[in-house]
Amino acid sequence: MIQRLHSPLLLAVLFVGAPSALALQDAPSENRPAYSFLRQLEDWSQFHAAEDPVDLFDPLKHIDLSADGDVWIGFGGRIESRFESWSNFGSAPQNDDDFLLSRALVHTDLHAGERFRMFVEGKSAQATDRDLPGGRRTLDMDSLDLQQAFVDVVVPLGASQLTVRPGRQMLLFGAQRLISPLPWGNTLRTWDGVTGEWRGENWKVTGIATAFAPVDKTEFNEADDDMTLFGIYAARKPCSSGHALELYALGDERENVTVNGTSGDEQRQTYGGRVWGPMCSQTDYEVEGAWQTGEVGSGDVNAWFVAAQAGWKPAGWAGSPRLWLGLDLASGDKSSGGDVETFHQLFPLGHAYFGFIDAIGRQNIVDTSLGGKWKLCQATNFSTAAHVFRLMDTSDALYNAGGGGAAPAGGFDSKEVGTELDFLADHSFDRHLQGYLGYSHLFAGDALDELGPGKDVDFAYLGAKYTF
Repeated sequence: MIQRLHSPLLLAVLFVGAPSALALQDAPSENRPAYSFLRQLEDWSQFHAAEDPVDLFDPLKHIDLSADGDVWIGFGGRIESRFESWSNFGSAPQNDDDFLLSRALVHTDLHAGERFRMFVEGKSAQATDRDLPGGRRTLDMDSLDLQQAFVDVVVPLGASQLTVRPGRQMLLFGAQRLISPLPWGNTLRTWDGVTGEWRGENWKVTGIATAFAPVDKTEFNEADDDMTLFGIYAARKPCSSGHALELYALGDERENVTVNGTSGDEQRQTYGGRVWGPMCSQTDYEVEGAWQTGEVGSGDVNAWFVAAQAGWKPAGWAGSPRLWLGLDLASGDKSSGGDVETFHQLFPLGHAYFGFIDAIGRQNIVDTSLGGKWKLCQATNFSTAAHVFRLMDTSDALYNAGGGGAAPAGGFDSKEVGTELDFLADHSFDRHLQGYLGYSHLFAGDALDELGPGKDVDFAYLGAKYTF
């Protein structure tokens, strides 16, 4: 595995993609906002470049188009790339390859006063030859496309305000366990539709009415009206004690799906919430859970998930570490066909929760995990995690991060899926350039052996991003 990392492709890695939306962000200074993964969250309204700019890109961030400064426009972008090296991809022998992923995003942000905004973001995502199952997948390649194009209309409502946003937009809610633009995927996710965000003193409530826009690698990405996502997501800002709460009611529809032997059109409703905060001076907690109802064909849906994590920041330790223990549970079917008890993970960032190899999804799974993160120096972090995966029910499939399932005829004999170890180091060179290096190993368990010759998986990667 280590020898394969000397591939000539490695020489091409100059700027590489962030491992997650939780990657290092630059720190704001004066009226300069921090860079965000969702660039529309950056507020450059109060920023003006100095006559002698301290940053090459300062003159692009706020350009007045009217004498009074009410109308202004800004520009930005991000260049990313990631080199990946795989051995036994998919736990299958001889599924080995090295390849390079890259993407470029460029956006423009037009404001007319405080009540109107237009945001447009273009994208190109590319991949070198990928000699693994699926080849260059829709996760990897999207030649040239419109990632986002929306307008914001702000309606004051006394002490609160409502922002209506029609158009193409990336969605990110909460801890991204259910709805994420999938920053690890090279092509990202996006939706067409309308969202409405009401902001009060303590609450932010977002209404969603959208259709998913799947990637067409060589043609314009069009929304799929048979893959809808709608509902309400409410978040309360942390109270004085540091505790915070989110509540959501979501609906989604998919046409002609099969879930563990039950086929038909799917309509699901997901009701859930998330709470987090400090437990005592050096410990913290997070709990999220949801229950699903609905129908798949003629079968009724009754499914659920629970995720919990407890963290500890020991005082006086070198590197100011945070150590944590986690448990993730997602229901599976107790029998094939008929009613459906398999949880549907919607549009998640599973990469952040079920190991960086992405062999496991939030469906029919029990994941016991532990890990930690250390600050090696001001600009460098190191993190590690261990996951022990078991099936919730042997009569259901084993699902990967993309929701694809596989099961042996007659079901599994063993619940033991495997154990994964993840190691990641990230470094911020300056406010524009960040890089990272990681390695993961999956020790295949008996359940993977039942799907074929289950082999241990090695995954190494090197990446960086340049944001402006």
